[in-house]
Amino acid sequence: MDKLHTKSAVELAELIRTKKASAVEVLEHFLARIEKYNPKLNAIIWMDAERGRKRAREADAALARGEVWGPLHGVPMTIKESYQVPGSPTTWGLPEYKNNITETSALAVERLEKAGVNLFGKTNVPVLLADWQSFNPIYGSTNNPWNTALTPGGSSGGSAAALAAGLTGVEAGSDIGASIRNPAHYCGVFGLKPTYGIIPLRRHSLPNAYAPGDISCVGPLARGAADLDVMLDVMSGADELDEYCWKLELPKAKATSLKGLKVAVKLSDPNCEIDGEYANVLQALVDKLAKAGATVKEIEPQIDTRRLHEVYVQLLRAATSARTPDADIAAWKSALAASGPNPDRYLDLMVKGVDLTHRAWLPLNNERHKLRFAFDAFFKDWDILLCPAAASAAWPHDQSGERWRRTIPINGKPQATTAQLFWAGYSGVVYLPSTVGPAGLTKSGLPVGYQAIARHGHDKMAIAFSRFVEREIGGFVPPPGYE
Repeated sequence: MDKLHTKSAVELAELIRTKKASAVEVLEHFLARIEKYNPKLNAIIWMDAERGRKRAREADAALARGEVWGPLHGVPMTIKESYQVPGSPTTWGLPEYKNNITETSALAVERLEKAGVNLFGKTNVPVLLADWQSFNPIYGSTNNPWNTALTPGGSSGGSAAALAAGLTGVEAGSDIGASIRNPAHYCGVFGLKPTYGIIPLRRHSLPNAYAPGDISCVGPLARGAADLDVMLDVMSGADELDEYCWKLELPKAKATSLKGLKVAVKLSDPNCEIDGEYANVLQALVDKLAKAGATVKEIEPQIDTRRLHEVYVQLLRAATSARTPDADIAAWKSALAASGPNPDRYLDLMVKGVDLTHRAWLPLNNERHKLRFAFDAFFKDWDILLCPAAASAAWPHDQSGERWRRTIPINGKPQATTAQLFWAGYSGVVYLPSTVGPAGLTKSGLPVGYQAIARHGHDKMAIAFSRFVEREIGGFVPPPGYE
């Protein structure tokens, strides 16, 4: 019972269903850890413990009657602050929405609760979900449990930190710029960015938002790869308007182990230098994959990655432009105008993106779809494309100035933090599913993750790869002091 916080959601659900632990006991275990550890992490920023206790009692009473609500019966869950949950604030870190207490649920929340979760809290985010850190003027900063001086990632940083520290049973985040993937990478947990559109975004939003955003996805984070599979099954499927005419049937992964799996490897790209400590861990993982019997080869789709990145950043910033304050856009334009003939690459692309006319957006979208077919042709021969999730392990908090001006040290030299968006867009802009899972620890003792990209709609192949790596090589390791 004293190790409940290291277990996966699937394991917790099994303990509850078999009555080896009650839902009340499991919840109280996590609540006690939150009281002990959350003050120095600030991962969970809203909680309704009494709501959780009531739900836990109901879960135990249902089991006593022989009723099982679903595959996650009684599992304690927190969720990213950006999801609407009745009675909770949904602010996206914006002070003007501090009192936005919704009485509606995100569709994904409704599905998760029907599957049995005990949703009792919310986790921290950056303002407008727009940073690889997690801080805002309402709730303050979230720290990485491996080292509180470091970022846990963003924008689902509170989610990943809470999981790694053992404060919750399972989590869900969102991802348009690696916002599930980089926190999973920085904190040593699992995350899935699903194929675009297969999990509805409805009410993962601020008020009066109805249209799903381009590139944006919602998906699970967890301490175990099997949890991703269960959560995907629960969260995915047609939204209200689509359920009249189509249903989702994701292909199952045919592989049963790493042996014979075809893994293409891409560990570097001129668009984003990789820190040596991280690259060494990824190379060690590749070597272990080969030793386990996987077919491993350094190869990648025949595409212009520089152009892919340009298309991604422009479409990304076009997608987020509607919620970007006019003052920010004006400041970016002024900075670009003052930068002379050799402007910052990201600033230039960002300004182009937020100011795109629809006519200018259309050819970029057409390029994107051409890239999608190029990737699909590649995946006819490969099961997984393995690549980095970011440029390095977690880095020190840096909340000064604007994000595009900040740098992080890579191999002893400053690199723009925004350069890491290359690895976000590599699968994101072309709508492909990708998992991030623990690859090991760097020489400095920090967790890093691999990114495993699969063919369009083959989310279960990406998850299967993470399951096999977890089983045959290694998975989640608790941070020191949180065991």
